[in-house]
Amino acid sequence: MVRPEQRTHVYGKHVVNTAIERAPQVIRQIFVAEQFSDAKLVAKIQRLQIKTHILPPRRTPGNLPANVNHQGIVAEIDTTKLLQPMASYLKQATLQPDSLFLLLAEVQDPHNVGAMIRSAAAFGVQAVLLPVHNQSPVTGAVAKVSAGTVFTLPLLQVGNVNQALRELQSAGMQTYGLAGEGATSVYEANWEQPTVLVVGNEASGLREKTRETCDELLRIPMHPRCESLNAAAAVTASLAVWRGAHPTYTI
Repeated sequence: MVRPEQRTHVYGKHVVNTAIERAPQVIRQIFVAEQFSDAKLVAKIQRLQIKTHILPPRRTPGNLPANVNHQGIVAEIDTTKLLQPMASYLKQATLQPDSLFLLLAEVQDPHNVGAMIRSAAAFGVQAVLLPVHNQSPVTGAVAKVSAGTVFTLPLLQVGNVNQALRELQSAGMQTYGLAGEGATSVYEANWEQPTVLVVGNEASGLREKTRETCDELLRIPMHPRCESLNAAAAVTASLAVWRGAHPTYTI
């Protein structure tokens, strides 16, 4: 049986459609409004024979807020089938010079997590790593902000951030932590080998032990009129620089 904490609801036509097309194995059941009119999406649900229920007026399943804009369709997913252990992924993964993993180290705002995953998908990141503790899980808000890209790239679960970094270093990956006081600019970094980019908590940044574990800390040079970027914007800017070093996609 799926435990409650392994179950979440995602919503909206685009997000649910992406889940059906890219990760149908994670869907447990779908709720549609009585007047739902997207015939193509309904046909996809019927072809996959996903258990479907009528969504009661002014009600949402699970713990979704009553005022969420679900566009008449909500899917319950099993997140244990969406997230995979990092160790099992590494056994079958092929690392290239332009391989990049994005490790979220205690990013707790679902909107930031969704935005980071969307940027990772857009720039061709190979996998996104999410720790079990002190980290926003994949929720409906994460899926919505990610524009459904939570279903389009590998999401890897790690138990301990620093242990994961050491394992990735042993696998031949360099590890860069994003920090305002980093000694090296993202423009000066060596992006020519498999890399892990680590972003910390929105308020406190990277933990001290994580800073020490990373091979190097990177900073984003700022114009004097701006002190810093928020976590999601910093990730997007860094990924744009990394992709500039590898203008073609090999994953």
